[in-house]
Amino acid sequence: MQHVKPAPPVRQVNYDADLTAHVAPVTRSDKIAFGFVKLLRFFADTFFAKRYGHRAVVLETVAAVPGMVGGLWQHLTALRKMRDDEGWIRTLLDEAENERMHLMTFIEIAQPNAFERFLIAATQLVFYNLYFFLYLFAPRTAHRVVGYFEEEAVISYTSYLAEVDAGRHENVPAPQLAIDYWQLPQNARLRDVIIAVRADEAEHRDVNHGFVDELDERKAHRPAEGTTAS
Repeated sequence: MQHVKPAPPVRQVNYDADLTAHVAPVTRSDKIAFGFVKLLRFFADTFFAKRYGHRAVVLETVAAVPGMVGGLWQHLTALRKMRDDEGWIRTLLDEAENERMHLMTFIEIAQPNAFERFLIAATQLVFYNLYFFLYLFAPRTAHRVVGYFEEEAVISYTSYLAEVDAGRHENVPAPQLAIDYWQLPQNARLRDVIIAVRADEAEHRDVNHGFVDELDERKAHRPAEGTTAS
């Protein structure tokens, strides 16, 4: 039997992505999510400083988790409640795959050492379990965490791009993996990759903040206990 190899994933770069959008924390859920992300940002800034390539490797390991967790849980929920998922599963799984491609790209650029590879494994182990239970009990907060996480990612990649443009980080050739995935020119460089990744993060930011809005809308239209929907 002949085995058919799946086509490699491809993605278009959204050069018109809004790089300044921010959702101000209002509810207690928002403030918890915002504080948690700021804590993660503090540790990243302390440990990696301006080693943006190595920072990207570890942070993309974290970023690739929520989409897979959310997609799995939405899949199980749709099966259990025998209802349509309204496109959430595919959107979340696409997000997870996209973040994984970010990770694969920056592994080729940064070449993490043995300690950083251990840190990646440890971070994934801790964050997966933490995020799974957060999504299980507080999906609204979970999506808000990702929205704020992606806001910080846009800021980080903008700083990374500035370092490259200032000559403090070498503008190395883009890995072939990135060229094929984002359909970049064959002579693409690191700055082209950063621009592509930053645009992806802006998209994930908007999607997850949008999911929070949708959850709020569902809650607002949910019949009160003891009443029936008209």
